[in-house]
Amino acid sequence: MTRHRIAPRTLEAAISDARQALNSYDDALEWLLRPAQELNGPLGSGVWVFDRALTHVLLVRHPWRGWVPPGGGVEDGETPREAARRELFEETGVRARLGRVPEAVTVRSYHPGRPAVMGVTFVEVVDRDVELSPEEGQPAAWTPLDRPWEGWFPEDRPRMLRCAEQMRSEAGFTGAGAGYAADVHDLAVPGPADSGGAT
Repeated sequence: MTRHRIAPRTLEAAISDARQALNSYDDALEWLLRPAQELNGPLGSGVWVFDRALTHVLLVRHPWRGWVPPGGGVEDGETPREAARRELFEETGVRARLGRVPEAVTVRSYHPGRPAVMGVTFVEVVDRDVELSPEEGQPAAWTPLDRPWEGWFPEDRPRMLRCAEQMRSEAGFTGAGAGYAADVHDLAVPGPADSGGAT
């Protein structure tokens, strides 16, 4: 990720996402609100894609990061939500609306020796039999949450487990009191016509 100025639309959306996120790690909002932080782009964005039983997560095998959730850099002028949807489709072929609010915001480095950036993580729930079309050289696979995997961000697995447990505990996954949208559970994989952002 090459450093660049974060576009005003992107920065505004990222600040809103950081304020709404169900979980904030690494003082992410404070990191984003520091003076002149807009000069320290890009931002990162990704998706935790669970199966409907909330027992598996969809991961991609990055060439050197190992097994990680689909995601990547927020492009110039994109919002983190738009970037997460784009990256998910590019890396797995899955189209998504994503949960109503972000699951988490973090500050982390995606490459050895490069500075940390803020990342926004969204949640999606799809059928495990959805057809996957991963990028060449970067396979995608459903991975059981109850088994460890080799990946760049080992802290993600316990966070995903907590997220799945929270969703499971909420009646009908409606998100009563915790911010999980009913549509996260009820989503079918949207067709090509549904390429805009969620409301």
